Amino acid sequence: MRSTTFTSILAFLALVVAAVAQPARADDNNPSAVLDKIRASGVLKIPVMVGEEPGYIKDPATGEWTGFYVDYLTDVATLLGVKVEPVETTWGNLAADFQSNKIDVAIGVNPNPKRGLVVDYLWEPLFTDAWAVLTPPGKPVKTWAELNDPSKTVVAQKGSTMQVVAEALMPKANIVPVEDRNLALLELQAGRADAVVFAIFDAIQIDLKGVGDVSLPEPVLRNPATLAVARQPGNAGYINFLTNWVQQQRSLGLAQARLAKAWEDRGIDLSILPAGFSF
Repeated sequence: MRSTTFTSILAFLALVVAAVAQPARADDNNPSAVLDKIRASGVLKIPVMVGEEPGYIKDPATGEWTGFYVDYLTDVATLLGVKVEPVETTWGNLAADFQSNKIDVAIGVNPNPKRGLVVDYLWEPLFTDAWAVLTPPGKPVKTWAELNDPSKTVVAQKGSTMQVVAEALMPKANIVPVEDRNLALLELQAGRADAVVFAIFDAIQIDLKGVGDVSLPEPVLRNPATLAVARQPGNAGYINFLTNWVQQQRSLGLAQARLAKAWEDRGIDLSILPAGFSF
C-alpha cells in the first residue's frame, strides 16, 4: 500500500512539474517569442547616450532624441509596428541593461567575448569603422607604438571596446578609463592626456570643435559595428529579422548613405579616411 501511495505521489508531482515547466518550453520552441513580446508591448526599447553625436542627439529643450542610430532603430521599430522607447545609458552598461531587460537591441556595437556571454551579436555588420586617437593640437601620431610608453597617458571610455584597444596596443602607457566621451575630452583639454581612443567616425566629428588632432595610427584596425540582442529563449526569429534588415541596408547602400548624410549635415570632413576605406 505504501508503495502504491508513494508511486501515486511521484506521478502527481511529475504532472505538477510538467505543468509549471510547460511555458518555458513553449518559449524555447517558439523562435518568435521575443518578437511577439516586443510587438505586444508596443515599444522597442533602445539605448541612447549623452555626448555621442551624431549617432545620438538629445534636444536640451524638449528632451527628444534623434541621430543616425536613433533613425536606424526607428526604422526597425516601424517594421515591427511599434514605437521606440529611449533608455539613457552608456556603452559600458549595455550588457547589464540587457540582463535587466532595460533594452531590446543595441546598435553600433563591436563584438566583445565578455559581453558575448550574455549577448548575441549579429554576424553581419551594419557598417565598418576603424580605431583612431585624438591627440593634443600639433601632436599627431603615425603609429600606435608612439603612444606605448610609460610617459604617455591614454584615456578611453570605461568598459568600452576602446578600453580594450588601449590596453592591448599600449600596455606600457598609463591607461585612464573614464565614464563617457565628455570626461575623456576634458582630460585632453586639461592637458592630462596624450591621446584619447575613439572610433574614427566619432573622432572626426569631435575634431570640428578644434579640441585636438585626429590620427588613424598604423596598423589600421578596422572594427565591425553591428547589432546585439539579449541571449534568451525565443530570440532566433528576432535575430533573423534583424540580420535580414542589416543585409538589406548594406546591399542597397542605405546604411552607408545615411551615415554619409549625417556627417555631411554636420560639416564633417571624411577626407581623413585613407584611400579605398569602405564603411
